[in-house]
Amino acid sequence: MNYSKINNLTGWICFLIATVTYVLTLEPSVSFWDCGEFIASALKMQVVHQPGAPLFLMIQRFFSLFAFGDVTKVAYFMNVGSAVASGATILFLFWTITALAKKVLVKENEEVSKSNLISIMGAGIVGALAYTFSDSFWFSAVESEVYALSSLFTAIVFWGILKWEANANEPRADRWLLFIAYIMGLSIGIHLLNLLTIPAIAFVYYFKKTKNPTTAGTIKAGIVGILILAVIQYGIIQYLVSFGAYFDLFFVNTLGMGFGTGVIFFAILLIAGLTWGIRYSIKHEKKILNLALLSTVLIIFGYGSFAMIIIRAKANPNLNNSSPDNAFSFLGYLNREQYGDRPLLFGPNYNSQGVNVIEGKTLYRKGAEKYEVAGKKTEYEYDRTTPFPRMYSEDPGHVAYYKDMMGFSDDHFPSLIDNIGFLMSYQVGQMYMRYFMWNFVGRQNDDQGQGSIYEGQWLSGIKPIDGIMLGDQKNLPPSITESNAYNRFFFLPLIMGLLGAIWHFKRNQKDAGIVGLLFFFTGIAIVLYLNQKPMEPRERDYAYAGSFYAFAIWVGFGVLALREWIFKKMTPATGGILATVAGLFAAPIIMAAQGWDDHDRSTKMVAHDIAVDYLQSCAPNAILFTYGDNDTYPLWYAQEVENIRPDIRLVNLSLFDTDWYINGMKRKQNESAPLPITMKESQYVQGERDVMYYQDKDIAGNVELKTIVELLLSENNEDKVPLNDGRKVNFIPTKNFKLTINKADAIKNGAATAADSARIAPALEWTFNKGYVTKGTLAMFDILVHNDWKRPIYFASTVPSDQYNGLDKYLYNEGLALRLMPFKPDTAAAKNEQLNIAPLYNNVMNKFVWGNVKNAKYLDTQSADDISIFTNVFNNTVSGLLKEGKTEDAKKVVNRYFEVMPEKFYGMRSMMGAYFMAENLYLLNDQKRANTLIERSATYIEKELTYLADVSQSKKKFVGGQNVQLGMSFLNQMARTAAEYKQTKLSKDLNDKFAMLEARFSAFFPPQQ
Repeated sequence: MNYSKINNLTGWICFLIATVTYVLTLEPSVSFWDCGEFIASALKMQVVHQPGAPLFLMIQRFFSLFAFGDVTKVAYFMNVGSAVASGATILFLFWTITALAKKVLVKENEEVSKSNLISIMGAGIVGALAYTFSDSFWFSAVESEVYALSSLFTAIVFWGILKWEANANEPRADRWLLFIAYIMGLSIGIHLLNLLTIPAIAFVYYFKKTKNPTTAGTIKAGIVGILILAVIQYGIIQYLVSFGAYFDLFFVNTLGMGFGTGVIFFAILLIAGLTWGIRYSIKHEKKILNLALLSTVLIIFGYGSFAMIIIRAKANPNLNNSSPDNAFSFLGYLNREQYGDRPLLFGPNYNSQGVNVIEGKTLYRKGAEKYEVAGKKTEYEYDRTTPFPRMYSEDPGHVAYYKDMMGFSDDHFPSLIDNIGFLMSYQVGQMYMRYFMWNFVGRQNDDQGQGSIYEGQWLSGIKPIDGIMLGDQKNLPPSITESNAYNRFFFLPLIMGLLGAIWHFKRNQKDAGIVGLLFFFTGIAIVLYLNQKPMEPRERDYAYAGSFYAFAIWVGFGVLALREWIFKKMTPATGGILATVAGLFAAPIIMAAQGWDDHDRSTKMVAHDIAVDYLQSCAPNAILFTYGDNDTYPLWYAQEVENIRPDIRLVNLSLFDTDWYINGMKRKQNESAPLPITMKESQYVQGERDVMYYQDKDIAGNVELKTIVELLLSENNEDKVPLNDGRKVNFIPTKNFKLTINKADAIKNGAATAADSARIAPALEWTFNKGYVTKGTLAMFDILVHNDWKRPIYFASTVPSDQYNGLDKYLYNEGLALRLMPFKPDTAAAKNEQLNIAPLYNNVMNKFVWGNVKNAKYLDTQSADDISIFTNVFNNTVSGLLKEGKTEDAKKVVNRYFEVMPEKFYGMRSMMGAYFMAENLYLLNDQKRANTLIERSATYIEKELTYLADVSQSKKKFVGGQNVQLGMSFLNQMARTAAEYKQTKLSKDLNDKFAMLEARFSAFFPPQQ
């Protein structure tokens, strides 16, 4: 019986099961968040957001070749790349579990017995497949993101150190350590999570090389592991580039040589130094020094994948985030400077007051012939600080969250104990333990969890236990029971893991401690380092998948615990078989059965289709302003990969305040001409016109926007105001702007038709809505002044209204984008409800696609939100058509709504959309369908609010206030609407429901006086 062959074959079977699972459930096109940017950048070798992922892009570019030129299949095959990498992760996890299990059960040089073989393979299968079907890993496995490939490299590294350990006494065994170093270097080009395995690796090395480990030695090994991690993280990844940058500064600015010469000189010095060191270590037989230097060289070799970033940045591709084409911009790119810093060990609380500004290091930018000073990095000195600050954000929403969660008064200054309390309750409890329990206990639903006990919590399925944490569970609402993510594991995978961990610590404390270290550093240590603010825009469980990987090892070891403790009276072979079967049902089988429906994205096309709809909302050659990830990245994908509407210029307002992004907007991209930005680069480079404030000069009337732009770009000191440090800066003297319209030009350029001539305003007049102007806002003003209505200007419907810069009343809805029109404001229209009905109707009926939302097997939270966006489009179109008396067209739109929109409600927002459609149906005299929508909406509200009433009563506090208020308001409005349209019985039923729910919640509100 050949153990090695069986181990290899079983591992590959696990790989096959995992890979087939992921290929069957992967998204057929682009996904939300970063995937659109990654796919577009991988296809054309472009530069993604900081700190980059060059190796990931190159590997994904390889998988794109399988599309054989079919651009609609590029995303699919890149997703397949993630699926294969994830399947390979399972393969190495299996081999890791079996290697660790064999160490415990089989003595060195001892033959593996049949019973031990069964148990070892069983442990590997159960642990590997449990991780296969774990919620967080499965999510990343089916989309083109870095986390799948990063997990593979982590798995290879941890497997590699076990291979070294097994062969450490053989000649040339240290080649495994060099292999690990190279893999780690490569992994930097994917994601830095891989480096967190280093402390665990240090312990493996120490325990293998030390016959009699001591407590002091163990502590030293831990310190050395952390130091090695720091050396790679800061010394190699950051300071090597930093030294190169400052060498270049000296060679360019002092010696007058060309850009890059200092970097080349430093590289020669580094290569020469490492070469000399390696030769010295060989000559003098310094084995540890030789191993350290060779490992450093291999890490740098792997890290060399970042050369792709600089090479491609110099080519100025369409997507060129930060344009890191020189030493200092590349350094800032690696250091993630655009994301700012967060305090870790010492710093302010949210209510600390800045009392002084401290200047830090000088910032440099590349000039025409030399590096120029772009300013200095500044930090605030605060009146009060605290050790270990966890509540440091000054954002008003975050401050309110801190106070509400921790029960602080307005004048309370959080202490160290308070900060630790927030760490445990939110950062560990909400943002780690909740995710951990999702994976091994069960999940309530996939609503974005911000701390409420009815959205995104963990849930086991054992109602009495769940009730202790979540309140009365007897009347679970549709938002839970109808959610695909309503997964109940009944604690079984968790129990398997805990049994496995206990067994492992009893049988081999050293190895169990190493797995525990991996569990800690890829979990809680990340929590401590990230120091997360509240109200994250999305769930962050993917960041902790490495921790769940470590726990899956113990889930596998649960098989060994069951054999030894539960099935001990049976023969070892029979016990191993029964333990394996029990383990399979307790973990991977129940996890797969419960989790399949909320991970099967095979029919989901929402991210792709809504990107198409955003673009199709725009007239030819348009300028479309976007803001967030999900109204930008899928659109980048659509343009860069599938070549959909390449005539449109996308402008992400989140990036528009950077010089490199404005530079890109001044170049032709795809089929889009350069934007009409007249500013010279010297006027907006880093450090110039970053912020210009409003200073009221009591100017009467509205000032021409062209004059404002000229004033903000003026180099005349008389057009500037002095600052405390002696500098003079530009400013805006008024917030009342106007943009004069040449009616003939507006008609000639297609901004309006001749029939609309009377509607054209002599000038756009508005009040700027901020107290400052950034260079991005200045660039937008520049475009408005010099566009002359030649190119249509749009804002994506999801752009925050403050980003309209006060132009709200001139924006007209044409679908998923609001078009800037030269019309007199419609004073009769409600805010943000001005419609351009002709293009809106054409878009809905002839251009838009709807993401297969009616028939998709699963829609995630973001897709569900987009259903509400789609529903709003339908309601706006029907309302606009009815307002213009186009009843037949309105009926066609309604029929299209019922053809493509799902009946299922995905939360209160989609219920609201159904109610508004019911109002339109009553106007169309379609009472039957209107009543049906009202009844379904009311039933949904009743079930949701009954649950919240149960929970409130059991918890003895009011829970779900926002949903209760929303539900009661709409239920009351439904009753009135039904009465208005003579639906007497329906109105009575609705009033009865309202009265019943009002009585349920009355205990939480004081009686009216």
